[in-house]
Amino acid sequence: MHYFDHNATTPIAPAVLDLLQKVQAEVWGNPSSIHTPGQRARQCVETARSQVAQLLNCDPKEIVFTSGGTESDNLAVLGAPAGRVVTTAIEHPAILSAAKHQADCTIVPVDSNGLVDPEDIRKALRPDTTILSVMHANNETGVIQPIEGIAAIAREAGILFHSDGVQATAKIPVDVRALGVDLYSLTAHKFSGPKGIGALYVRDGVKLNPRQFGGRHERERRAGTENVAGIAALGAAAALPKPDLGALRDRLEQGLLTRIPDAHVNSAGAPRTPNTTNIRFPGLEGEALVIALDLAGFAVSSGAACSSGAVTPSHVLTAMGLSTAEARASIRFSLGRTNTEEQVDALIAAVEKATARLRKLAPAHA
Repeated sequence: MHYFDHNATTPIAPAVLDLLQKVQAEVWGNPSSIHTPGQRARQCVETARSQVAQLLNCDPKEIVFTSGGTESDNLAVLGAPAGRVVTTAIEHPAILSAAKHQADCTIVPVDSNGLVDPEDIRKALRPDTTILSVMHANNETGVIQPIEGIAAIAREAGILFHSDGVQATAKIPVDVRALGVDLYSLTAHKFSGPKGIGALYVRDGVKLNPRQFGGRHERERRAGTENVAGIAALGAAAALPKPDLGALRDRLEQGLLTRIPDAHVNSAGAPRTPNTTNIRFPGLEGEALVIALDLAGFAVSSGAACSSGAVTPSHVLTAMGLSTAEARASIRFSLGRTNTEEQVDALIAAVEKATARLRKLAPAHA
């Protein structure tokens, strides 16, 4: 099976898996204990904290370990002072659902490329707004938002600014100081680490209300005995060399557009993460193409993994103005460090063959 669904999750890198297993077997102390086994565990946690801080260019004390991206997003939005949340129409459900549990919520639209206009953000802010959340890179299209400009607007308004960086971390350079964010989410399994471990950057001086209660872990921001092995693996994944996937992604796009002439790249006019392309094949059902490619030995996606099986079309693509049929005809291809030129060329041929066969069965192409 050739895997082209790295925005859903990534294979664990061998070195990361080795460390995960080693720490799980050998570093079994509680990092809150003062004896030697406990302090050995504490050392693992703090080494990983420094590795994640280096990835984001922040102070280690600004890193809070969580169970993953959803918890990080929830902690940011629901841990902010009560009030109005402003966010965008193309956010992950972890943000959109959390925002609806605050006092009030404003959803800002995006343009046909999936980009939000910072001026629309400015207009949406009100005196009762307490937090603004705009994702750094989209999980379905890869579109990168103008975070620095939006951060300046939030600072001017005196409100907290959170960015969901789950799909940006380790794919593009991330410097939270340069971005100007107050809060930034990430999760290990999107960049060759294990599932079940993530982090939230909390700028020094930002006060968050905890969402779970117990001990004084993570500077009283996230109670619960730390997942030492997972944290160590997150740190190791953060320290891995970053793959350069732009040329492979472009090879895939150009090959598909050449061999399937009416194919169309969604968000082609916007800056995107170098591993992601979302392509529309008019007249097809995306789910049928996903199944056909799976049978041919290729794993791709028709949308976000968290929404797999949903009967409604992608909220991201429809927010960009695509019709239900256009959204359903779209496929996400997301590359990772294990993909090769040979795999990309084989995928292009498989897509060409599958689309030709499916179109013979589709009413629009009968």
